[in-house]
Order: sequence, then structure tokens, then C-alpha cells
Amino acid sequence: MNNDGLSRRGFLAGIGGLGAATLLGGCATSATGGAGGQTTGAVSIESNLSAPAAKAAMQALIDSFNAKKGTQATLNTIASETFRTQLPSYLTAQQPSDVYTWYVGSVARSYADKGLLLDISDVWQKTSGYSDAVKSLCTDRNGKQVIVPISNYWWGMFYRKSNFAKWGVQPAKSWDEFIALCQTLQGKGVAPIGLGAGGGTPWVASAWFDYLNIRINGAPYHRELLAGEHSFTDPQVKKVFDRWKTVLPYFDKQATAVSFQDATTSLLQGRSAMMLIGTFFADAAPKDQLDDIDFFQFPIIDPSVPVAEEGPTDGFFASARSAHVAGTKEFLAYMATPEAQEVYVKASTSTVLPLNANAKAASTPLVDKGKKLLADAKEITQFFNRDSSDALQPTADTALVKFFDQPGQIDSILTDWQSAAEKIWKA
Repeated sequence: MNNDGLSRRGFLAGIGGLGAATLLGGCATSATGGAGGQTTGAVSIESNLSAPAAKAAMQALIDSFNAKKGTQATLNTIASETFRTQLPSYLTAQQPSDVYTWYVGSVARSYADKGLLLDISDVWQKTSGYSDAVKSLCTDRNGKQVIVPISNYWWGMFYRKSNFAKWGVQPAKSWDEFIALCQTLQGKGVAPIGLGAGGGTPWVASAWFDYLNIRINGAPYHRELLAGEHSFTDPQVKKVFDRWKTVLPYFDKQATAVSFQDATTSLLQGRSAMMLIGTFFADAAPKDQLDDIDFFQFPIIDPSVPVAEEGPTDGFFASARSAHVAGTKEFLAYMATPEAQEVYVKASTSTVLPLNANAKAASTPLVDKGKKLLADAKEITQFFNRDSSDALQPTADTALVKFFDQPGQIDSILTDWQSAAEKIWKA
């Protein structure tokens, strides 16, 4: 799902003691029937997609489902950061809503491990158009499917074509070309790289860690590291930060002081030249500027390392305590269809890619280029928290923002990061 990016991660810590009913506010449904109940009434959908374009696309999706005149669904959109922090409370409430937008992979499995997600294996048995790889991403550790994916998107170094033309520069392919590009841009009085790891969106810095790690150490090592099989103090991780230090002088001075939305504005207005970001940032761009947006692949560092790309996959999972199990499964089955996914893509900014192979994506030069980027990759990663857990993301936020502010303290930063991560892995 194309989202506004604020909901990149959440946390599971303290899941049992957050005062769920109090924190929920208007999120919980009023239906009764208990866990696994079959009460009548509309299926309640909670969405974190609060950016205007994404919110409109979600409403179009709900309207399409309701037009079938069967089970009805209601949509409640929650501010992204509120959704992120309170999702554990939503799922553990006495009367939770039925369905939630969220992410496939490790992050969904972490909720499934706690018995919070509805087993929807029977829904998957009736679907077609998904690859085995996609199905695997949606399967918990017990072999049950727990989430229906609807779309994915890509990350890249985004820029405005008109600005690159004005500055007389070209996209980079290799790391050396990237450094030269940064030097040229800086010489023209432009901040080469925007970030936006402040203002409540520190997680965007994780994209730099992810890409440097998969370019230097490879995707398998990256996943193993995030699973606790390696230490953040390993020499391989130190290499990532040594490389990162070489481009720190080219980041916008406001890198950790403003949100990614503000950083996007700087990019569009030409105060910064490029950003490593996902296509969801297009939600913040005026539609008349979308044709001027382009991207290039994060530069290759070691040609011997198989090329991986970030291709996060979004979808819907359901509460194990849903009071409308039959209706919930009817809704999820529809979300898996080409029809539903085409409705969502058409109503969105059209930079998302449907997951069902039989659904048609928007055909624009930007989308076609993004599809090829993912199709040509040897491996696809999901993003830091999606390849680890929602609980681990805050440890990265703390470490990476501190690295920007105090790069000379990297040894102590990595030691502290490892200590914080071990508490999560052992929980």
C-alpha cells in the first residue's frame, strides 16, 4: 500500500500493560460476540494511510467492496504516528476492530507469534495470482497465512529531472560517480542529499543503513544481522558506517532536524537535489509535478555482491479477536483480487505496484522503471523493521540519528545499539 511513510514502524514492547481500552479511543468496534465471533454488522477497517492521496485510494477500495451489496465495510483512518505507536493496543483490546493495514514479512509474524492475528489460510486457498515468494512473506512460523498483500513499491534516489538539467548533472551508477555528483552539486550551492530524519520520522535514516549494508555485505547477511545472528559491533557493520562517513558532508544540514515531508518540499523546491526515499513520498508532491520526478538506483559499491533492492509489501491482516470472522474473510478475499488492486492503484498516485500478477499496474515511465528495478534485483528486502520487527526499529532510530550528530563516536554507538537490540531479541 502506498502510504505517507510515517507508519514505517511500531513497537511491541509492553504489549500487555498499555491500558489498551483507554488508548484505543474510537478505534474499537461496538460489536459484540467475543473472539472468533460471528456477529452481524459491518467489518471495521483501521487504516494508517492518512496522507490525502492514500486516504482517497483506501476509500475508493472500500466503496468498491461495498458496491457488491454483500458484507459492508467501514473505514477509519488514524493519524499515522498514532496508529504506529498504538497498534499493539488495538490488537489486544477487548473488542478490537476487524482488519488493519500493515506490512508483510517479519513484522506481521511478530504479531502472529503472540496469537494476535487471524488465521486466513482458507482465504489463501481460494486465491490465485500470487507467487510462492509472496505467499512465503505472508506466512507465519507455523505455516499459516496471516496477511493478504495488495501492493508493493520501490525505493530509489529520487530527484527532479528539470533541476538535474538546470544543474547540468546526470544520475550516478557507481559509488565513485555518486561522490562526484555530490561534489558537483555542492559546488553549485545545492545540498546534494536530503534526508528528513527529524520531526517524528527518524526511521528514514534506516534506508541508508539498509542499502549500504546490502550493497557491501549482501542481503543474506543483512537479514541475519536483523535477526540477531550477527552483532552490530561486527567489522562488517563498521564497514557500512565507514562508507557512510564519506558522504555525510553532502547531506542537508537539516538532515535530522526536519521530517521527510519537509525534506520532500526542499527537494521539490530545489534546495536539495536528491533523496533516498520510497515512492510514498509522491503523496506529498503536487500532481502537476509528478511527471518531473525520476529516480536512479542506489549506487553499486561492490559489483561482486548480488544486487538487492528494497521492495516493501503492504497489505491487510485481521485481529484474532474479530467479531465478524466470516465478513472479515470475505473482505480479505476481495482485497486479493485483481479487481480490488486495480481500483487501489488507479485511485492512488499510481506509483504503487499491485501484488496480484493478474492485476494491471499504471503504465507510466516512472512505474515501468520501478517495476524493472525490482524485477532485475537478485533479492528483495523489505525495510529495516519489516525484515526484523517493529520493536527493533527504535533502536535503529536512536543509533542512526546519533551517528549523524556524532560520527566520531561510532564504536560506542554500535556497542549501545547491540545492547539495546539484545534486549529486544531476548524478550
